[in-house]
Amino acid sequence: MATEVLKAEKLVKVFTEPARQQVLYDVSLSVDKGQFVTIMGKSGCGKSTLLYLLSTLDTDYEGTVTIMGMEVTGLDEEELAKFRNEHIGFVFQFHFLLPEFTALENVMLPALKLGRWDAATVEERAMDKLRQMEMDGYARQPSGKLSGGQQQRVAIARALINEPDLILADEPTGNLDSANTERVIGIFRELARQGNTIIVVTHDRDLAERADRIVEMADGRIVG
Repeated sequence: MATEVLKAEKLVKVFTEPARQQVLYDVSLSVDKGQFVTIMGKSGCGKSTLLYLLSTLDTDYEGTVTIMGMEVTGLDEEELAKFRNEHIGFVFQFHFLLPEFTALENVMLPALKLGRWDAATVEERAMDKLRQMEMDGYARQPSGKLSGGQQQRVAIARALINEPDLILADEPTGNLDSANTERVIGIFRELARQGNTIIVVTHDRDLAERADRIVEMADGRIVG
């Protein structure tokens, strides 16, 4: 029997500034363990807004979000920060690495913050994740010296360091050339085969069609 990792029910999102605008209308979504799901739609359809609600980064909405059986809607910011670090990995279009830190140090940061392992174990785990991304040879280089594709692979390693239940990615190939896009798609497919649960917002039809499931959005609603 499939294990449900994420369940969103009747999500409604309204922006009030500079003028009132409703961007999500009663959106419901369920994702099981090991699924690789892509969310597609034209710009302005609400897909990135939905991802931010699912990630708990945006808490101003109606409806409920449940992750790993825990309803996260209504938790305070301290509780949400702890929950995110334990259960959610993030990959964004802009990798948000600290340029003066090495690739290894960037990957280690979420695990050091979590405090589940000692520093030596965290470094070992970080090297293992970089090895998985074929980036271990660049571990001691400042991330600001790496190419865009290399930085994105480091960002994926960072997202994996705490063994999250859910990996969320927002346009992760948006700034990559075709070769690096293909590499990132392959990484996500392999992670899903290993049992990771992945939700990716993308404009890239090739990426979307190689996922297990495509969720199509239009005008703030799931339409297919």
